Amino acid sequence: MTQELRRTLGVFDAVVIGLGSMVGAGIFAALGPAADAAGSGLMLGLGLAAVVAYCNAMSSARLAALYPASGGTYVYGRERLGEFWGYLAGWAFVVGKTASCAAMALTVGAYVWPGQAHAVAVAAVVALTAVNYGGVQKSAWLTRAIVAMVLAVLAAVAVLCLGAGDADFARLDVGADATAAGVLQAAGLLFFAFAGYARIATLGEEVRDPARTIPRAIPLALGIALCVYAAVAVAALSVLGSGGLADASAPLADAVRAAGVPGMAPVVQVGAAVAALGSLLALILGVSRTTFAMARDRHMPGALAAVHPRFQVPHRAELAVGTVVAVLAATIDVREAIGFSSFGVLVYYAIANVSASTLSSRRALPVVGLLGCLLLAFSLPFTSVAAGVGVLAAGMVAYAVRRPSAQ
Repeated sequence: MTQELRRTLGVFDAVVIGLGSMVGAGIFAALGPAADAAGSGLMLGLGLAAVVAYCNAMSSARLAALYPASGGTYVYGRERLGEFWGYLAGWAFVVGKTASCAAMALTVGAYVWPGQAHAVAVAAVVALTAVNYGGVQKSAWLTRAIVAMVLAVLAAVAVLCLGAGDADFARLDVGADATAAGVLQAAGLLFFAFAGYARIATLGEEVRDPARTIPRAIPLALGIALCVYAAVAVAALSVLGSGGLADASAPLADAVRAAGVPGMAPVVQVGAAVAALGSLLALILGVSRTTFAMARDRHMPGALAAVHPRFQVPHRAELAVGTVVAVLAATIDVREAIGFSSFGVLVYYAIANVSASTLSSRRALPVVGLLGCLLLAFSLPFTSVAAGVGVLAAGMVAYAVRRPSAQ
């Protein structure tokens, strides 16, 4: 049975998949907690998250052009640093992003039907797993529609808030309440929303002309997402201020209410649910491809390396990931997933930067990206760091146990 995937994605589709991962539920949910952490330093936190994300993006783009295979940093770490570091990156990604999938599914449930959030979350996972099973091109088409709708909603939020009579740009000034620790924690929260550009790299085996497509698609997707995040953050701050934003349960819905357009709040809520669906779709794609790549190298059960003869997708890996995410979505709380997921993702990118630093040129960006990842990872709450270190240690033990039998 073939273990090669079909190359069908061009630059536009790759950018859209990256945007579907980044311009998702994070922009609707992360601004409030980030403002609570950073206070009036929220925009500093956004800028720091963008710098770290840019360094990571450029490291990922260079590596993906050299190694255009499914798996992302799992492949780069293996090829540049050795089998163990590739395995550790893959483990951190699969575990962290599986938790992130559950968080996105629960976000859908919270917006669609708060009283039955877990049931809606499970239904969303089942539906999107079925879409992915039908082929990556179908996933790209659906993501394109979701991104268009979400961008339209966010544009409306920005225009309404910036045009409101109560909008005051003095609310963007950095005051004494902004601390270095708060800005770092806010950057970690906002980085969680930026991290979707990795989905482009993990789909490297399904991209046409990857040496040209991936280095173009990753910075394009990141640049568009940064512009969107900055515009929406400025607009929300101008009407709510950092204090109002920190206290908001639904930051952007509260922002349009403060702008004097309460009728837009339900539209924003629908946009949040659709955005979370888009993030979940792209996340399941990325996790299943990394699982497929690790199974192909026998770091996970070899049965997960099968490719569907008709749809040319790693169908068993997709079904396995969908099943695990559905179980998590039925049983855990969204807040339990986010901090742990952030830690795993930052470890994943730290390994990507170390891998990129072994290339012959432009080593400054990977070094900055590595230091940024470590700084943000260990600025997260202690419980998130402890859980993340524990799960990484469990993965190392599993590797050590499996290794002798593989030789």
